[in-house]
Amino acid sequence: MSDPADRVFGALADPTRRALLDLIAEQGEATATSLAARVPVSRQAIVKHLAVLDAAGLVTAARVGREVRYAVRPAALDATARWMSALASDWDRRLAAIKRIAEDG
Repeated sequence: MSDPADRVFGALADPTRRALLDLIAEQGEATATSLAARVPVSRQAIVKHLAVLDAAGLVTAARVGREVRYAVRPAALDATARWMSALASDWDRRLAAIKRIAEDG
């Protein structure tokens, strides 16, 4: 997946990754250990999920002493939301044109 939107959608396709992203956003930042205490997934699985979120640009990792702390990076979500909004606008215009044709028809 080379397209940033593809990486974001791929990362968000998994419910565990969505839950992790929600938890990190709620806490401001979190470690894999603190996240593992809140979801029914092993710490090792959490680390793998966080790597996918990081590769998609959805979180950033910062080492603080022995811990790696993760924080949400909203830029990738914002770009994907803008793309989805533009797509929705295109469909709205198309549907409005169909409605006009059907009503004038």
